[in-house]
Formats: sequence, C-alpha cells, structure tokens
Amino acid sequence: MIRNSWYVAGLSRDFKYKLEKRVITALPIVMWRAQDGNVVAFDGRCCHKRFPLWEGKLLENGVLRCAYHGLCYDSTGKCVDIPMQRDIPISPAAQLHRYPVIEQDGLVWLWPGDPAKIGEIKAPRIPELADSRYEAVISNPPIRIRANYRLLIENLLDITHFFPLHEGNIGDLANSMIPVGLVEGSVDGNPKVMTTRSVQNYRLPPYYQRWFGLELVDRNHTHAMIGPGLVRVQLHLAPPGKLGTEHETGYILCHTDTPIDEHHLEWHWIMIAKAGARFPPDPSMTLAQGMAFEFPDVVAQDEWALAKQQEMLDFSDVLSDNTRYREINVRSDTGVVHARRALARMEKAEHNEPFGLPASSLEMAKYPSNLRAQGAG
Repeated sequence: MIRNSWYVAGLSRDFKYKLEKRVITALPIVMWRAQDGNVVAFDGRCCHKRFPLWEGKLLENGVLRCAYHGLCYDSTGKCVDIPMQRDIPISPAAQLHRYPVIEQDGLVWLWPGDPAKIGEIKAPRIPELADSRYEAVISNPPIRIRANYRLLIENLLDITHFFPLHEGNIGDLANSMIPVGLVEGSVDGNPKVMTTRSVQNYRLPPYYQRWFGLELVDRNHTHAMIGPGLVRVQLHLAPPGKLGTEHETGYILCHTDTPIDEHHLEWHWIMIAKAGARFPPDPSMTLAQGMAFEFPDVVAQDEWALAKQQEMLDFSDVLSDNTRYREINVRSDTGVVHARRALARMEKAEHNEPFGLPASSLEMAKYPSNLRAQGAG
C-alpha cells in the first residue's frame, strides 16, 4: 500500500464542526472542520488509552474531548486538558499526530504518509469543479468495495473489459478492438500513465447513442492515472470529420480512489459535462444529470467484477504441483503494466512489496506492431 501520496478523504461540503471517522491506508483518522474554517485531520486514537476519538465530542470552545477519560485536544492536536490531573503540567508527549490536508476543487485531500516526503508533490486538480463553464455530478456517499484499490486503477485504464462486462450499455466488442496508445509523464509530482484510443467511423454502444444523440462518430478517448488517488477520463466525439469543431461533444469522468486497507477501497465518480448541454432522451435534464442518472448501472457491474477479483486474490497462488499461478498480459494491457511499474516504484521507495503482483505480471507481452483493429481509422 502506498502512503506517500494524496488521497480524497471526502467532499468539502461533508465536513462541518462534527467529528468524522476515516480509515485511509489502514490508519485510523479523525477529521473535522475547525472553528477557523479549516479541515484538520489527526491520528484517531487518544494518546492515553487508544480510545477512538471520533466517538468523542467537540466542545463550544473548539476542543475535542475524548469520551473515555475526558482528555481534550485543540485544533493543532495538542492536549490542553487532562481532567484527573489538572494540578500538574501536561506532558509534551500528549500530542496527536497530524496529517496534512489540502482542500481544493470541492474535495478534501489527505496525505497519510511521511509529511517530509511531500516536497513538490501536489494534490491532483480537477479544475472543472470550480469552473462555471462546466457542470459536475459527484457520487456521494462514496462507493465502498471489498477490493484492493489498485484493482480499480487497472479497471479504469483498460476499457477492453467493456466487452463483455458492459455489453449493452457502454461497451461492445468493436470498442475492445481499438488500438491502445500510451503516454507517460508526471503532473505536479504525481506519476501519470495515460492510455489513448482514437477511432473513426465508429458506431457507438447503446448508452453513448442515448447520451449524445449520435450513432456513427469519430472518437478520442483517454484514461489517465494521476498518482494512485485519481483517474481522469476524457471522451471527445463528433460526427465523422467534425472533431475539434462546434459539433464535438463528450464528457470528463474523474474517479477518486482511496485505499481503506489492503482489501477495501472507497470510490467517488465525478461526471462532468459542459454547462447548459441537454440530455437528448430527456431535455428537461442537463447532460451531466442524465449521464449521472444512468451511470450507476455501469458502476454496479464494475463493483461486482472488482469484488470477484479480490475474492480470487485471497487464495494462495501455489498450485497442487507446487508451481504457481501465473498471470499473463494481453496486448491491451500496456497501460496496466506501466501503471503497475509506476506504483511498484512508489512502493519500493517506501520499502513495501508490490501488492499481489508476481514479477511476471510486470512484464509486457510482445506482439507484432502492425496488428490493426477493425474499424480503426
């Protein structure tokens, strides 16, 4: 599990002067919006007897009082009152560990790792959330799945699973045949791995036909991991020959991916479209609203698939003849393999073992470069 990274702890609107429990990278965390308006986050254990501080109470003077023995902490994490021994000074050791927090674009990001390792690494931006030219619908509460958070990253980078998993809504076999490109780099200190897919004269699957009122299109589709905590999807489509003109439409779909522990994740999806665009099947709805209304059908299929993958990861890889299960990579796995390499480098820097990944799964299978998808332009 990677701790030296930014993860979404929640939506800005959800943090009030009220204690919130979070578990991020297997760390217990208590959070609240302090009286000065800033969101604060601390280790969730009272420094006296480990009692969970989210079971405590915020007092009128701005301090958190533990529900067990009444120790009180201010918004810097310093213990300011020990009721049973007010006659002696409070030890400087009575201090909660504080986690760095950044609030931007309507999201609250938390760094659960070593603060000294932040350096130039910034929490990923979703600028459209603060831009009046766009409308966004955010899933809330977050989706919780019994699955390792890396499974969600891999699911989002590899859309060849649209067939058969999403057949009949956003997927078909033709989608899986579109050639996959790869772009690597960094964004504000976060590793970026992006898959690209471009196709001409492509017949859209059913949901896309409904959402955009188009059937045959040119399409550019990108999926970018920006650090382990965010995947940004951009879909551009238009009638053939019309990409880059006023006829172009599409969406931005962001996915926040927060590891609760090795076996559970928390997921917000954020559907973004141009403000004012209407939803063709029901013009009383905006495009963002209409897509967000139907998108949970797709999400439910991914939830099922990720949970099933995790079930299989719980089994030993050792087979009856003492050989080991070996995961193979297919041609379309290029983005997944490069994401695994990027995340493995981050884990190695923290002296962690790559999660659930035998060495072979970091290899990329070799295929002739002249293979071409049907319908690809």
